[in-house]
Amino acid sequence: MSTFPHEANNALFDRVAALRISTIDTHTAGEPLRIILGGAPLPDGATMLERRRNAQGEWDRFRRLLMFEPRGHADMYGALIVPPVSPDALFGVLFMHNGGYSTGCGHATIALAKVAVELGWTRTLEPVTPIGIDAPSGLLKAYARVAHGHATSSGFENVPSFAPLINQSVSVPGIGNVRFDLGYGGAFYAFVDADVIRLEMTAANARQMVGAGMAIKQAVAARFPVEHPEAPELSFLYGMIFTGKAKKAEVHSRHVCVFADGALDRSPTGTGVAARLAILRAKGELDVGQALAFESITGECFMGRILRDVVYLDLPAVVPEIEGTAYVTGRHEFILEECDPLAEGFLVR
Repeated sequence: MSTFPHEANNALFDRVAALRISTIDTHTAGEPLRIILGGAPLPDGATMLERRRNAQGEWDRFRRLLMFEPRGHADMYGALIVPPVSPDALFGVLFMHNGGYSTGCGHATIALAKVAVELGWTRTLEPVTPIGIDAPSGLLKAYARVAHGHATSSGFENVPSFAPLINQSVSVPGIGNVRFDLGYGGAFYAFVDADVIRLEMTAANARQMVGAGMAIKQAVAARFPVEHPEAPELSFLYGMIFTGKAKKAEVHSRHVCVFADGALDRSPTGTGVAARLAILRAKGELDVGQALAFESITGECFMGRILRDVVYLDLPAVVPEIEGTAYVTGRHEFILEECDPLAEGFLVR
């Protein structure tokens, strides 16, 4: 019996699929997230850092398959759901992108909190449902604001965030002497005022921002040691963030983050907002409890505030809270044909 073209033909997929991976796709302020639910084996490890290390080996083929073309693109972002490692977490997550594996991710955490409520992974409480998430950077105390059973927004209390370098400068080939601040909010970022280097933070200027951002990131990493006081695996410069005047009067500033292997974040960057809050606090420009809005290249915003000052391994630090809104964009079952010569993906920029 023939079938219409629009009808599903499961026999075809059963015949060609050597592998099936199920995902839910979301975006937070425009930044994509592909949540990997099943089909791929799970990396081994007793801690999230051990699992991240294990994923960098044989498991990495699945990252390339799901992040790269033709299933993804150069700026795709992913999250692999794994069992928790701490008693306060509902689940664990490994974050991934075009260059490897993040240690923390704000936009993904915001999306995961929403999905946890909408898919019934946790008992829903109104008006706020708490959701513990284990990440390589540590336990993230996430939450979803819930009304009539649905998540309206979500956020998280981040790991201790700090500012190891303030008002430093570095010589960048093709740009000149650039002043920057270094902050940590689950990952390390260098922050540069875009106006000082005459860089317009618009979507039309994305290629120029990526080029300048990577040049600054490489110059800072080559000249300044980036050291996490507790975990050597967190001791690397993940990205750099251009800051500047917001388009909206009620918004503190605009963030455009260039991270990993030249990816450009469409969101204000949740861990980047946490690092920026630590920098503003170190400069005496932000009070505990004061809420600020940060907009992205799409014009969408995250709210950030400092919950409290802390001392983290002898360093002055803050505990920040970041909040935003995520949206579900699709549900997918990706397959792999064994005979596909481009099965594990490629990137063309």
